[in-house]
Amino acid sequence: MAKVKSKYVCQECGYETAGYLGKCPECGSWGSFVEEFETKPTVTNIPQTEFLNTEKPVLIKDIEIDESVRISTNISEFDRVLGGGLVQGSLILLAGDPGIGKSTLILQTSGELCNQGKKVLYVSAEESVSQVKLRADRFNINSQTLYIYPQTSLEQIREQIKEIKPDVLVVDSIQAIYTNNITSSAGSVGQVRECCNYLMQIAKTQNITLIVIGHVTKEGNIAGPRVLEHMVDAVIQFEGDKYKSYRLLRAVKNRFGTTSEVGMFDMRSNGLIEITNPSEIFLRENHSATPGSVIIVTNEGTRPLLLEIQALVGVTPYPSPRRITNGVDTSRVLQILAVLEKRVGLNLSKQDVYVNVIGGVEISEPAADLGIAVAIAACLNDVTADMQTVLIGEIGLSGEIRPVNNLEKRIYEAQKLGFKRAIIPDANNLKEEFENIKIVKVKRIIDAISCAMTSLVP
Repeated sequence: MAKVKSKYVCQECGYETAGYLGKCPECGSWGSFVEEFETKPTVTNIPQTEFLNTEKPVLIKDIEIDESVRISTNISEFDRVLGGGLVQGSLILLAGDPGIGKSTLILQTSGELCNQGKKVLYVSAEESVSQVKLRADRFNINSQTLYIYPQTSLEQIREQIKEIKPDVLVVDSIQAIYTNNITSSAGSVGQVRECCNYLMQIAKTQNITLIVIGHVTKEGNIAGPRVLEHMVDAVIQFEGDKYKSYRLLRAVKNRFGTTSEVGMFDMRSNGLIEITNPSEIFLRENHSATPGSVIIVTNEGTRPLLLEIQALVGVTPYPSPRRITNGVDTSRVLQILAVLEKRVGLNLSKQDVYVNVIGGVEISEPAADLGIAVAIAACLNDVTADMQTVLIGEIGLSGEIRPVNNLEKRIYEAQKLGFKRAIIPDANNLKEEFENIKIVKVKRIIDAISCAMTSLVP
């Protein structure tokens, strides 16, 4: 029996070596080598030049832009992230954790596209047709132009593309597709790179919109070689806690639009439901004020979002106090605690501090600093902050309130939802005047705490 040859391939850059290495000498990644077994390739009849681009160079002044180049998905939150819809001939990579709802989103999008008369070929490499049908029945999808094709062979997929000639091609997922031209197994660096490159040629030459679903690693990175992200036109990340219903859709890369927009969905039994007014959703359960609860205005992309932050402070029974956060960066909270002790005089050295963002949303921008600080101070002193007030501002190490961006949009959103007062940084220069909401400018954190704990109603 012939000995099976193996090699070790870096899953980040594709570097090959005969033995295992802890660190890749090409890209410097640690622990990225995976053993792959070499097998005899199967001879295929795929012409390498079949889908090559044969167009000639064109002067830029002679290029005409077709207004119908974009296809709306009829899902406004998805269109927002894409920059207005799907671009014909583009290659889009949708990535996210297992069970987050990637297949659900794309199946719903396929149904909406078919309702517009588009022909969609849905290649299901991980599920059977009956499994996809069960999900489609829950979403009331029963289109005459939606083809479900359970296949993992790139050669077979190519034949169906030639026969059906779809307007949109969906591949779920790219890690399960393989070509016989590569000896390694499906999901390896070489297979993912080769399959994606061949599908990209089909999309560009046949003007087919291609949506590829990709898995992520345990570190949160997209599985496969890094070159995969460079090959596609857009990388869309689907985020959220699979144990909670809210989902965030954001563009990490987009050649046809901005990467600052964010779409929000609610995962239900009948599919993903768009959240057009997320602030109202997150605040509707806020019935009464309690010590340690405040309202902030954060930005998700260019969309202002009002969220409730809760803090709980109590005497610790342990030698070292605990600092536990959910939805905010722990190091950021530790920095705010240091400022509160040094600049405000609060004694937190023997207090456990818990900070939570309601709704399971992750906040990364520093404009939430002021809200976190006020929530901690209010709970420590057992005082209720005014719940008709929103807090916006970044805290510096010297206790100053630093300016934030998109301040007017944040205040407009708070005013629309009925809030009566906004505490903002004094360094921000407002270009517009607001009549239905009182603007209070503060310079120091101690001034903001005093103001937030003063109710508007005597």
